[in-house]
Amino acid sequence: MCLPIPYCRIINDSRFLYFTIFAHSINQGKLNDCFWFNQYLQSVVDKPTKKIYKKLSSKYRLVIMNDQTFEEKVSITLSPLNVFVFTGTIIISLITFTIYLIAFTPLREYIPGYADVNMQRKLLSLTSKTDSLMASVATKDRYLFNLRNVINGVAGNDSSVSTTPSLVRFDTIQFQPASAADSAIRQQIESQDQFSLTAGEGQPASSISSFYFFTPVKGTVTNFFNNKTKHFGIDIVASPNEVIKNTLDGTVILADWTSETGYVIAVQHSNNLFSVYKHNSAILKNSGDFVKAGEVIAIIGNSGELTTGPHLHFELWYNGIPVNPVDYMTF
Repeated sequence: MCLPIPYCRIINDSRFLYFTIFAHSINQGKLNDCFWFNQYLQSVVDKPTKKIYKKLSSKYRLVIMNDQTFEEKVSITLSPLNVFVFTGTIIISLITFTIYLIAFTPLREYIPGYADVNMQRKLLSLTSKTDSLMASVATKDRYLFNLRNVINGVAGNDSSVSTTPSLVRFDTIQFQPASAADSAIRQQIESQDQFSLTAGEGQPASSISSFYFFTPVKGTVTNFFNNKTKHFGIDIVASPNEVIKNTLDGTVILADWTSETGYVIAVQHSNNLFSVYKHNSAILKNSGDFVKAGEVIAIIGNSGELTTGPHLHFELWYNGIPVNPVDYMTF
């Protein structure tokens, strides 16, 4: 045994625990006893760490047995450390699998607030196509409405024709006087095109007077154009079975029969010109056919309810407004 120790000074660093024992007498055996005491204290300090590891690595047995016969069915040897590692592995695997499902499968579309890029592109494309279709349908409805008015002899305002704003004042516009050289050039060009048969071709005509119309049929005008009575054309009486010719190059857009006007054929020409031929006995062209000026398109007749004898009811429309055919051609 050691002699009584007056005091013991303990110096503790990161790796070693040193004990310095001071005694009144120095004895080899007693110092050896103090050495064993030093080792005991060191084992006491290291004991908590080893105790935690020992608890984690301790083996436990999980036994499942029959409640009535106490027969052992399943027996599993476990340790807290193994359970912790197994549980952590399962949790990490589930998290990884869930992230994969959300990121690389269509299941992400069912998550609120998560939109697909391709779906957004499709929606934008469908929205643009829907807007274009709505504009096209509106244009066709307006065209059919104006065409119905033409066939029924009702004058209407064409919304597609641009009108001059009422707020614009043109009296404030000041024109610069033309120079002598400019006037000479204008006079020279106008004199060259005065008797040209191709004037106005290849460019929109500024006035209907620049067109060269072909007379549909030669005969006697019995009923003239009257905008007040809504008679938007002229009635021409001719010989029976007289052929009706197209007045300008164009495309047949209507070739049908109606109860009021009988067999009707309508031709759409360039520069917003439109001609209608009613009360025919036969139609020789179909919708969509391109016809030249002077080409036979129908035969004069007496079809329809609104007729008093064989004649041709001829209408001419310009920019959606009926005009008097007598002003532009000789019958």
